[in-house]
Amino acid sequence: MTVDHGSGPENNVLTSLERGLAVLLSFELDRSPLTLSEVARATGLDRSGARRLLHSLVLRGYVRTERAAYALHPRVLEIGNAYLASLALPEIAQPHFAEVSRLLDESVSMAVLDGDEIVYVARVPVGRLMSLTLSVGSRLPAYPTALGRVLLSARPEDWLDRYLTSASFAPYTALTVTDRSRLRRELARIRRQGWAVVDQELEVGLLSLAVPIRDASGATVAAINVSSHTSRFTSAELVDAGLRTLRLASERIESVLHMERPRGA
Repeated sequence: MTVDHGSGPENNVLTSLERGLAVLLSFELDRSPLTLSEVARATGLDRSGARRLLHSLVLRGYVRTERAAYALHPRVLEIGNAYLASLALPEIAQPHFAEVSRLLDESVSMAVLDGDEIVYVARVPVGRLMSLTLSVGSRLPAYPTALGRVLLSARPEDWLDRYLTSASFAPYTALTVTDRSRLRRELARIRRQGWAVVDQELEVGLLSLAVPIRDASGATVAAINVSSHTSRFTSAELVDAGLRTLRLASERIESVLHMERPRGA
């Protein structure tokens, strides 16, 4: 992507934004780290201009350095998450959520990953006697939730290494998994099987079963769950009762989402 440099002071802000976006987009066709020369060549910037922009992006957490090269930092996902938090995906999901909730008589939610937290972007609640109150926009730590574990399990290994090394894992209940090695094994198992169930790790009595929502490229962009109470199900019973229904809803949401994806995107 070559940048049109423009002229005049009135273009300074837009030109800087365009150049910064050009630098970010230079990574999209090549997942391996890029050298300064490669970024400059891909964007049409001179080396000093490319270096200044890369330095700014590193300081803001959108790009990381790898030896003598640069790579995107997972924080760039915040840009995509901002889109997912808009009406498009929740609107697509809502009728399928309502059907799952009707069939299982349980609450159904969708969340995206934002750093080490999940953000709820859609929800169909069913009244139960639980102390946890959730709504669209609510945030929770990712590690003790089924939604969060599905989303974490889809992250690259280097991202997970940093997360498991730096994050704090507090026990919300006596059952919360706080051991880093055990959590890593659990995330690997979730990645293999394609779903997660969490039994009373966030709140005593709370069960949750979650599956991913993937875009047309196969990347996990969100997760949906059904939550229940131990007075109604064991974790195994919730999987038996809800997994097929939840997966079917996920497939239907994905089919619409893939059709909504712009051509050439």
